Amino acid sequence: MDIKKHLKKSHSYRITGMLRITGPDEPFLGPGRIELMEHIAATGSINKAAKEMGMSYKKAWMMVQSLNRQATTPLVITQTGGEQGGGAQLSTAALELMQAYQALRQRFEAFLRQETQNLLREE
Repeated sequence: MDIKKHLKKSHSYRITGMLRITGPDEPFLGPGRIELMEHIAATGSINKAAKEMGMSYKKAWMMVQSLNRQATTPLVITQTGGEQGGGAQLSTAALELMQAYQALRQRFEAFLRQETQNLLREE
């Protein structure tokens, strides 16, 4: 089936998409969770990361729990309060996962660019 025959020639089209990895029951990894982990790495805190993203602490905490529950090893390591207060840091596994996701995202974006070129190509 040819999509091009249904598109107006006067319009500029591009193919877009969102890269997410979903488990059998819930989302596992996508742009929002990657961003949350980046903010946790930068701030050392789930609460601060949530604030920087304009997200509730509860939502961020639920995302962290989901990530940790679905991964083979914890991705976000939390530390409860004390004199210094609590905190959070990313595990080595989280850093590796983030790098692998970024590489996958680059391949996905290259695929989208190629498909857009195919869509725009004159026949």
